[in-house]
Amino acid sequence: MSSFPGPALAMVEKMRAAAAAQPDRAIALQGSPGANSHRAAQEYAPDMLPLPCFSFRDAIEAVQQGTAGCAIIPIENSQHGRVADIHFLLPGSGLKIVGEHFMRIEHALMGLTKGPYTAAYSHPQALGQSAQFLRERSIVPLSHADTAGAAAFVKERGDPSLAAIAPAIAADLYGLEIAERNVEDASDNTTRFVVLAQEGIDPADLIGETAMTTFVFEVKNIPAALYKALGCFATNGVNMTKLESYQQGASFAATTFYADIEGVPGEARVDTALEELAFQTSAVRLLGSYRQARKRG
Repeated sequence: MSSFPGPALAMVEKMRAAAAAQPDRAIALQGSPGANSHRAAQEYAPDMLPLPCFSFRDAIEAVQQGTAGCAIIPIENSQHGRVADIHFLLPGSGLKIVGEHFMRIEHALMGLTKGPYTAAYSHPQALGQSAQFLRERSIVPLSHADTAGAAAFVKERGDPSLAAIAPAIAADLYGLEIAERNVEDASDNTTRFVVLAQEGIDPADLIGETAMTTFVFEVKNIPAALYKALGCFATNGVNMTKLESYQQGASFAATTFYADIEGVPGEARVDTALEELAFQTSAVRLLGSYRQARKRG
């Protein structure tokens, strides 16, 4: 709580108190009130109570400890790639993915006045999504824990030369002036969020629906290991829509992959593919099956 900027604390405390009274209705999110994760929570589950958390780990722990019924976490952006840390946090969390949500991201440049500004604070993802805009105006990008928190921080600092890149609603919440809207470099800037809960959806309940399954696997340290792993899905007609690699530890001996496929366990083709994958890899961990929110392809 103390890590939030002063102008955000009163709203955070109010939301925290409401969530504490009805934890089953609480949805944990990373960031201050007005952040994109707050917007995503309102769009995905308008009847739930937002529970702002300072970090992704805090949001995950809120679900683990039962102070929130679920969490909504950004996992990738169409312009700036995957969101850092989540691939490392999710597999070991014990939580399951139970849903996904896609949200169009619109950033605004805001400050105590309408500029000029020498520097702009925001989450690294938002800074990356607005890099060209900032470069053209010689505004120095400075990292902050979240977008709306950056707006609250600029308000707290009281320096008219500083700006924040955040959703437009943050200007209203923290009493800032919007200098420019839609400062993101791509007009189709979209973030995909996943929803995490202690209990996953039974794949049997998704048979016959358009659904996704997410899992991680570690390849063996042998030639053509990834080729053999991917062949399990190709030969069984299972569409893989996402594949990302990352290293765990410092050995660099084998790589872990994060993957999404269309389909769920219980479908013959998916079951066969996963059985073959288990034979070809060192480890496979299912992270959840859930309804597809947007058609792939």
